[in-house]
Amino acid sequence: MTLPLPNLRHLSVFSAVAQLRSVSAAARAAHLSQPAVTQAIASLERDFQRPLFARTAQGMEPTEAGRLCAERAARVLQRIADAVAAATPQTSGSRGSLHGITSRQLHALVAVVESGSFGAAARTHDMTRATLHRAGRELERRIGARLFETTSHGLSPTREALRLCRQLQLAFAELAQARAEVAALGGSERGKTVIGAMPLGRSFIVPEAVLQFAARRPGHQISILDGPYESLLDALRRGRADVLVGALRESVPTDVVQEVLFEDPLAIIVRKGHPLVRMSSSRRGAPPADALADFPWIAPRPGSPLHRHFDRLFRGATKTPPAAAIECNSLIAARALLLGSDRAMLLSAQQAHHELAAGDLIALPHPAGRVVREIGLTRRLDWQPTAAQAELLKTLRMVARSTLLTPGFPSKRGVRTARASPRPG
Repeated sequence: MTLPLPNLRHLSVFSAVAQLRSVSAAARAAHLSQPAVTQAIASLERDFQRPLFARTAQGMEPTEAGRLCAERAARVLQRIADAVAAATPQTSGSRGSLHGITSRQLHALVAVVESGSFGAAARTHDMTRATLHRAGRELERRIGARLFETTSHGLSPTREALRLCRQLQLAFAELAQARAEVAALGGSERGKTVIGAMPLGRSFIVPEAVLQFAARRPGHQISILDGPYESLLDALRRGRADVLVGALRESVPTDVVQEVLFEDPLAIIVRKGHPLVRMSSSRRGAPPADALADFPWIAPRPGSPLHRHFDRLFRGATKTPPAAAIECNSLIAARALLLGSDRAMLLSAQQAHHELAAGDLIALPHPAGRVVREIGLTRRLDWQPTAAQAELLKTLRMVARSTLLTPGFPSKRGVRTARASPRPG
């Protein structure tokens, strides 16, 4: 889990003071005493280690740190309120109300969901199981919905708990961004960006962009995740990743947006000296589909955009394509398979550019001509990057544009979502 969520009442009071510019007005709105409001602000200022307000003749004026915190705090509170409302029964008269809900209860829920059980959460977070149980049950009573159910493995989170947890994880990520922005005001870089890198992204774009960015901002922490697209997308939607880089999908959930950076031509990749190389040289073009069907293949992982192109590869061939392809999504493993056999692979020439430059592998034209897949960025639709994160995104785009200078990489940029196409900020 990320750094602790501040006291929810303190966050609410702070937001009220930032909006009303008055301690007394915020105290009346929150039904608290003025000393309680002052104490709440002081607690947050200790948390963020910066003054959040300046007392002026006109009232409480937010400092630059206060303005940054107020924007993020409003988003955090709204996200939590919406999540609680979604979990609260329709008949409840307190849908979306955060009254009586504490940060301790919310952290307990996230700890249990992330750890998989109360026992595992207690061990991971150095808490007693009884403490977690009590916090979880208190949250259930406040919301009025079942968050845990008894299964053969013990108490497990319900669907409502899983949905609520995802929104809480995004709220925690938002607070982490607020802390990074405030720290940057004092010249301290505490920010972190997690990049989910798909095969093409991690072979060139992400490493090059990270090296350029790190040279300018050495204090900003960058974490690169790899794995199947489904797990990277889940990490993105839970706030565990900030942006994905790689092949785009034809359809995406409505809470994420895709930005096309360039079109990536596909080629037939084989070893040096492969029979298809001689065949292509004699024909001065791409090998025919019938010839491709004569050789064993390395197939992309099912469900990936590349696999759809692989399925179309043998259309028009009079021969039956090989059935026993080896499925492999690792370029390291595929390289060994290609070098040690007459197998062929449909792949991006850019993705294998190191092996092609070394002369170990050869890229042959696609029989259908220019066949491409879209490469780009995937991010949450409502994500607001920090200044450092926005700079990293800019660097990723610049590195992608440099890829377009390579022969055979013409540009086609834009944005696509499941329903609409908003221009990214």
